[in-house]
Amino acid sequence: MSHMITTTLSLPAQAAAETEATIISWNVKPGDTFVKGAVLAEAESAKSTFQFEAPAAGVVVRILEAASATVSFETPVIEIQTSDAAFLATAPKATQPEAAPQEPVAPKAQPKPAAASLGFNTEVSLLGIGSYLPKRVVTNADLLKEFPDITEEYIFGVTGIKERRWADIDEKPSTLAYHAAVEAIAKSGLKPSDIGAIVLATDTPDFSMPSTACILQGMLGITSVPCFDLNAACSGWLYALTMAKGMLVAGIADNILCVGVDMQSRLLDKKDKDTYFLFGDGAGATVLARTSEGHRIKKEMLFADSSGLRLARREYPGYEIPANSTAADPYVRLDGKALFRHATGGFAKLVADVIAQSGWLPDEVRWVVPHQANARILKAAAQKSGVPFERFFLNIDHVGNTSCASIPIALAEIEKFLHRNDKIVFCTVGAGLTSAAITLEW
Repeated sequence: MSHMITTTLSLPAQAAAETEATIISWNVKPGDTFVKGAVLAEAESAKSTFQFEAPAAGVVVRILEAASATVSFETPVIEIQTSDAAFLATAPKATQPEAAPQEPVAPKAQPKPAAASLGFNTEVSLLGIGSYLPKRVVTNADLLKEFPDITEEYIFGVTGIKERRWADIDEKPSTLAYHAAVEAIAKSGLKPSDIGAIVLATDTPDFSMPSTACILQGMLGITSVPCFDLNAACSGWLYALTMAKGMLVAGIADNILCVGVDMQSRLLDKKDKDTYFLFGDGAGATVLARTSEGHRIKKEMLFADSSGLRLARREYPGYEIPANSTAADPYVRLDGKALFRHATGGFAKLVADVIAQSGWLPDEVRWVVPHQANARILKAAAQKSGVPFERFFLNIDHVGNTSCASIPIALAEIEKFLHRNDKIVFCTVGAGLTSAAITLEW
């Protein structure tokens, strides 16, 4: 019978120039058994996020370094017992057989970084949340003038939407973004001059160039900070949060304004029932900062799958149909049935995976705040995700699908129901096909 040997493991070294990494989360606890190749922890070095895989099968004795600790690649982080002979032949820190397991102890506290430090052990949090919806309410009855053979009940049954907001003729995407940004900055307890960068997600920019982020910068009176747009379709705002977190960790800025804004109302073909009833206009914003005092980002996941390029698309840039359109199709188009299949499976897998990678159980999740794509998609996804549908927050019935603005708009609406340390999941699938998920501890 093989003897169990007690030994310690360190994080696997990454790039040659790197000397340390931060443990993001542990996937095991003392007493757990694991197989060779199991992911023991998620970690992050200066250049990449990586998984700490078990080099052998065994049992966890002690966790030596806590989640959020920054350690060198030579520092033992976990103590295990194993009987894997091949591993033990090369393991330098194996102790004698029959070593008695020790009681789990509290991870040692990490020293606080100096004020100027930008180490990976610095937490990133959301501060104030802001949103803006245009005043013009457009009901299903208003749109049925173009479809006399369709009823209001049919539209609601297929989409989950009763009404949506559409921008007035004098409003632009930057206008919507400005209102959401002003609210987010004010609720963060900051001034516009405290903002060190702007990351704006949109499918419908004011212009092809300059960026809508730069236009917003001027409207806010902010000078000499980096500003840029990104386009990840309905996943845009979660992409923006993740990009902003990287900029914060890199020390590029202290406070970053992240905005999601879309204005699809002028891009809809009145003859296309797959798109005409779905979309609303709106904007949502938050400020991200290097602090543990706000609403802490736990885990981020970003993906794209170009096999779905044709499922949701528009060939023209901007938020209006040009007067001199060419033969190219200027409208938003959706392949409804195929998109439903992809999105349903995508949402369910995102929710399940990001919960697991955050070290949570589905029962611990207080709310799932999804992209408000379609009520039927979200109901179908909930059945497969492990989280009951009643914990999915939906506001699509009165705002419609506001594309990349939908999650921050929903978050602003649900904010009054949230409590400190509530566990929240954001998830989305968008054109591309892009997808993203983030977990947050309120």
